[in-house]
This record gives sequence, structure tokens and C-alpha cells, in this order.
Amino acid sequence: MRTASNTTAPSWTVGDVTVHRVDEVLLPPATGSWLLPGATPDVVGREEWLRPGFADADGVPLLHSHSFAFEKDGVRVLVDTAIGNGKTRANPAWHDLSTGYLDNLDAAGFPPDSVDLVLLTHLHTDHVGWNTREVNGAWAPTFRNARHVTSRTEREFWADYDMDEPRRGMFDDSVVPVERAGLLDLIDVPAEGAEIMPGLRLLPTPGHTPGHVAVELTSGGETALITGDCVHHPVQLAHPAIGACVDIDPEQSEATRRRLFASLAGTGALVLGTHFPPPTAGRVVQHGNGYRLAPVPAG
Repeated sequence: MRTASNTTAPSWTVGDVTVHRVDEVLLPPATGSWLLPGATPDVVGREEWLRPGFADADGVPLLHSHSFAFEKDGVRVLVDTAIGNGKTRANPAWHDLSTGYLDNLDAAGFPPDSVDLVLLTHLHTDHVGWNTREVNGAWAPTFRNARHVTSRTEREFWADYDMDEPRRGMFDDSVVPVERAGLLDLIDVPAEGAEIMPGLRLLPTPGHTPGHVAVELTSGGETALITGDCVHHPVQLAHPAIGACVDIDPEQSEATRRRLFASLAGTGALVLGTHFPPPTAGRVVQHGNGYRLAPVPAG
């Protein structure tokens, strides 16, 4: 699968910070139905606000793969690293990709060697793939000057997990090379969150994985939240009980979403969905007995 590179990266402003979306690939429509089995065409179709951007005309939820990049106080930050090129994956939508992701990263003004900090919301295949790229037949860190950060709970969970061969292969090609290079830092994330630097925090959002974190950015009195996979699709705002088929703890995942939506509703915080297709961003507002996303198009 090949995607053309963007000439400009879609972006949003949060105070004095510009957040760029670094596109990788629009995932096949079947991905949404597989990943979110509760998001049936009937359920999605009743939420008219999801169309045209977040769902197709048949009520199928659409999903996208991308990262977010921004500079905060001179530190150049990348949040999640998508799927990656040329990697052997069990999921056909992720297998042996050839996308323009690095071109898009350059277009956003973040060539790999300029990145100082990579924040990993969790250690799933489609969030760590560009941690590495193939160099002379081996997987080498893409962001060789960057500190890579994830939660200690996340890494320790997978260290003790009985992995199948595809997941072990993913760790071997996308996580272990970064560890061997001494670039992966594990941090404790308490209930109130962990401050990485002023205005940048990791918030615990467990359930999808035990150590999953969201990324909170504040600047100039404004706030943005990058979701990772605690929310996969905006339909979950209206129906937080809809979970992903790969959630480690579905009940905890639902509780996290309910708590998160309640904390965001009406605050004006910009929500940037790691798998939300364009328009990608919005603000959480009350809608009937639940919530919806009021889109904020890229500027």
C-alpha cells in the first residue's frame, strides 16, 4: 500500500504551540468494523454528526493512522510512530507498507534527526512501527537523537506477557532495537499524571492496555489531549460502552472513556484522535444523554 506524501502537514494551534498531523495511511473500511464490533452501521448511522468525515454513507466507522508532532519550549516532540514501512505483520492492512510517512514528517518540519522526544502512548504495533527503519538489512532507530518514553507499567506488562509470534516479531523489530540503543525511558505515571516538562504531561488512561497513557499539552491557557487508543473513534463519545476487540480490560477501558469524556466536556480542550480520520480534532460537547465531537478542522 502506497500513500502520496503531503506538501503541507495539517495543523492546529494550542496557545503558542502548533501541532502537526503526520499522515501515514487511511485504513481500509473493514478495519473499523473489525476493531469496534459494537459500532454497527445502525448505531453509527443514528449519529448524523459523524458524517461525512468520521463514517461513510453506509455507517461504517473510518479509521486513520498518523502521528502528531510539535515543538514545545525548544523540544521537538513526536507522539506515537504509527505502523512503519516494510514490516511483516499479521494484519494485512499493516503488512509490508510503503507509505510517504517520512516525507510527511519532513513536510511538517520534523526530519527524524531533529526529533528530541518520542512519546509512546502504548506498545501496540500501529503506534511503534516507525521507531525503527531498515538500514543495511537490520532494524535501526529512526529517531536516533530522541529520548523515547512510555510508562513503566506498559513495558513491564508486555515483558511478562505470553506473546504469540506476530507480537514477538513486532517487539523484536520496533521496540527492542530502541532499548538496545539505550533510547527507551520508562517512567511511573501516577493517577494525577506525570509531567515530562512544563506544559506536557502523560495521563493514565488504562484499559486498552494496562499502561496506556494519553498526552496532555497546555500552552497560553489552552489545552489539547492526544488520545492514543483510549478512544479509537468519535462514535465512542456517544456510546462509551463500545470497546475495541483488542482491549486488554474492556470494563476498565469503558470506565476510562467515561471519566475522560466527563472531564473534557465543555472545557474547550482540543481532542486530537490518534486514529480519527480527517477532520481528526474537535471539542467534546454534551449531546443528548452523552457527548459528541464538535470538529475543529486543521488550519
